Amino acid sequence: MHKVKIMFFATLRTRAERRSMELEIENNLTVAGLKEILIAQIPALEASLPSTLISINREFAFDEELIPEGAEIALFPPVSGG
Repeated sequence: MHKVKIMFFATLRTRAERRSMELEIENNLTVAGLKEILIAQIPALEASLPSTLISINREFAFDEELIPEGAEIALFPPVSGG
């Protein structure tokens, strides 16, 4: 087990009703596994998480990536523009 810091941005901050949180996670947890934990703890995020952009230590991450110890994780809603 190890702790990570999770930060929420834009509409995700509103839905989560917080700017950030610390979470103790299992070793070898993937980004996909983290999404499941977040949905269980903050159900209001469920509709947003499939399209949420996630970074780990300021690098974009995909569902199969492992979360390292002490990671700083940021969640961003999808962005569109022209």
